Amino acid sequence: MFYYYGRKKQLAKYYPTPAFDTIIEPFAGAAAYSLYKNNWRKKVILIEKDPKVFEIWDWLINHATVEDIKNLPELKVGDRSSEFLHIIHAATKMAFHFKTIKVTPVLERNWEISRRVMLENLYKIKHWEIINGDFTEAPDVEATWFIDPPYKGDAGMGYRFGSNTINYQALALWAKARRGEVIFCEGAEGDYLPFKSLVNLKGVAGKVSKEVVYLQNCRNYISEPMLF
Repeated sequence: MFYYYGRKKQLAKYYPTPAFDTIIEPFAGAAAYSLYKNNWRKKVILIEKDPKVFEIWDWLINHATVEDIKNLPELKVGDRSSEFLHIIHAATKMAFHFKTIKVTPVLERNWEISRRVMLENLYKIKHWEIINGDFTEAPDVEATWFIDPPYKGDAGMGYRFGSNTINYQALALWAKARRGEVIFCEGAEGDYLPFKSLVNLKGVAGKVSKEVVYLQNCRNYISEPMLF
């Protein structure tokens, strides 16, 4: 629905389609997996620890109207903003710590795209649920669990609740105990579950990031993860 550093918009097509009627994302972020294709039609439960990110979702799900989205301001290069919803479109993890920001060409472009995406997709999320809390506060139900924490190591630093705040061994044990199916995302330093390669993703300036995944009881998983 909105720009979030590390979101899975480009990668959603590589993950198994959900086999259960409920999707739970214990690290909500931008919830790109739940919004992908027809996934949004499921019962979707998001858990988000960052109170500012939670507030965005709470507004979109429980309060925002089409008119509210239409009335969101345009942002032009050189403008300044203290709105967190604007700031996170700067395409940097450090944006989670900024109180104000000067609009760059990247932010202007990302914000314009998000305004359109929110307007076109607002109706899809009105039946979703958002919980402000830790991943352990997710309901213990049978579901498709899409688990996308800040990645272990440097890749997961910078967020307000980054990799330095996560006990990955405890998270792994918790994930393996989920009922239903588990799709667990990680990066190159993920070593606390038997991760398999998913894709090598090219980013800015030719930088390649290695995406890995741990799959448990995935009914719609047929072949080995795709590589390119």
